[in-house]
Amino acid sequence: MSEAMMRDEPKIANGSSGSWHSRPIWMYRLLLAVMILVAWQLASGRLIDSFWVSSPAAIVIRLMQWIGNGSLQHHLWVTLYETLAGFALGSIAGVVAALVFGINDTVRRTIDPFVLAIYGVPKVALAPLFIMWFGIGLAPKIVLAAVSVFFLVFFNTLGGIREVDIKMVEAMRMMGANRFNIQRHVVLPGSLPWIFLGLKLGLPYGFVGAVAAEMMASNAGIGFLTQNSAGQLDTAGVFAALFALIGFTSLLNECLGRLESWIFRWR
Repeated sequence: MSEAMMRDEPKIANGSSGSWHSRPIWMYRLLLAVMILVAWQLASGRLIDSFWVSSPAAIVIRLMQWIGNGSLQHHLWVTLYETLAGFALGSIAGVVAALVFGINDTVRRTIDPFVLAIYGVPKVALAPLFIMWFGIGLAPKIVLAAVSVFFLVFFNTLGGIREVDIKMVEAMRMMGANRFNIQRHVVLPGSLPWIFLGLKLGLPYGFVGAVAAEMMASNAGIGFLTQNSAGQLDTAGVFAALFALIGFTSLLNECLGRLESWIFRWR
């Protein structure tokens, strides 16, 4: 009897554990988000002055006001355009630069300290310079977003190139392939996982670059909306602009992740 009970125990334990882990992860994420929002709403005005932290209800009201008069859509579109344009430019430049400089070890080691020195400069510090060069229109925001994305894509692609199987490269050379064919058929496909990692890391930084430039000199965009709300001491407006930016960044990252899963579906 005791042996039968012992044989049944793992089945019960495994069944319980399996049902727990089989629940979709989004349920736990939603539950955590609801708990945070409820705690925030209860603490606002009771434990903390609502002037400093606003409240989820006030933020939702402000978002609905902005959606109703069309200002949120306008400012989001401006920031989205700047970010995607900068993201495209920075990503393409980062991949091309890594393929050009990464294939030759001597060239890579020569430019490495210069690239690291420029990378160490805070990108926000470059915003005033870009505004002086390109004015206060869309151009400085796009350039700052591109620079913010470039280095992450460049370094990740460079890391992927180093991980490419050298035997594959040598085999292609023995078959008479030139450098372009080697990069196209061996180096680039082998670096794709690293490139996508750089793209996913670079996308939020593209938003940061565009918004930072908007906060310094702009008349449109989420950065302008945030700065304008802060100037009016509108805490709910600041949080509403930040939540709108977080939502769009998360949505774009999800789209990028799905594109990566589709490209690497052969795995």
